[in-house]
Amino acid sequence: MRSGERAGLLFGVGAYLLWGAMPLYFLLMRPAGAFEIVSWRIVFSLVFCAILLAVTRSWRRFRAVLGDRRAVASFGLAGALIWVNWTVYVLATTTGHVVEAALGYFINPIVTILLGVVVLRERLRPGQWVAIGISAVAVVVIAVEAGALPWTSLALALSFGGYGLVKKRLGRIDAVSGLTLETAWLTPVAIVELVLVGAGPGLAYGAAGVLPTLMLTSAGIGTAVPLLLFAASTRRLPLSVVGFLQYLTPILQLVIGVAFLHEAMSVGRWVGFGLVWLALAVLIGEGVVRGRSRRPAVAPVA
Repeated sequence: MRSGERAGLLFGVGAYLLWGAMPLYFLLMRPAGAFEIVSWRIVFSLVFCAILLAVTRSWRRFRAVLGDRRAVASFGLAGALIWVNWTVYVLATTTGHVVEAALGYFINPIVTILLGVVVLRERLRPGQWVAIGISAVAVVVIAVEAGALPWTSLALALSFGGYGLVKKRLGRIDAVSGLTLETAWLTPVAIVELVLVGAGPGLAYGAAGVLPTLMLTSAGIGTAVPLLLFAASTRRLPLSVVGFLQYLTPILQLVIGVAFLHEAMSVGRWVGFGLVWLALAVLIGEGVVRGRSRRPAVAPVA
């Protein structure tokens, strides 16, 4: 492995481990509620991105993005999707549903494939259809065991899958400019949410002690740093490797939910998770086999 690839691997592992540890990070912000946490996350992310643009002297590149009306509108859509994702995720992690959140990110690759079929008219291979079928059975098993569909998991998978689809079409635009635009779109929403929370139960920021206030203030850094590590990783590693690394996040979330927060794992839930892991194994195995079959039989002569 070349030094650039080693650096990319470290960046990728760092990004996904930070995302996986987010439940503990958000719990340190208590007694702030989910809507206040998401609102401060938006506001301080915008502040942090503005500082990054100034330090890296990237304002000219950002202004060029602002001149592309289609890109600006697309980042508005991306912002709406990531707002749904963040809100559902923080609600889940602060109300004792970290395991459901982990399930959402385990099934996210399957949802991404389905979005490719529905939106991009991509054609699936047999192994991908098998993986989707197994995932559907897993959702049914979990729904029957719980008496309801796993709405939290499905909402996280759909919102993040849609966000990834929008970002894929905007791949030419750098991560800092993209996050700046997304948070700029969402800042008015965040301000309205903070006003409503302040008029209702009251804001925890500045009133709940030093630690929650510091954690809420650092939300911008906590949002931007994993994203920048992820962007640095994707520039140095093949997407297939990045795809394997993504499973670090839900694995760590599941460990936190079960081992640290002591969330219940019934037999039905374990069976559902097992089916999801089987579907992912089929998906990964099919991709590996296909990748090997496409390699040239004879190495080219230098």
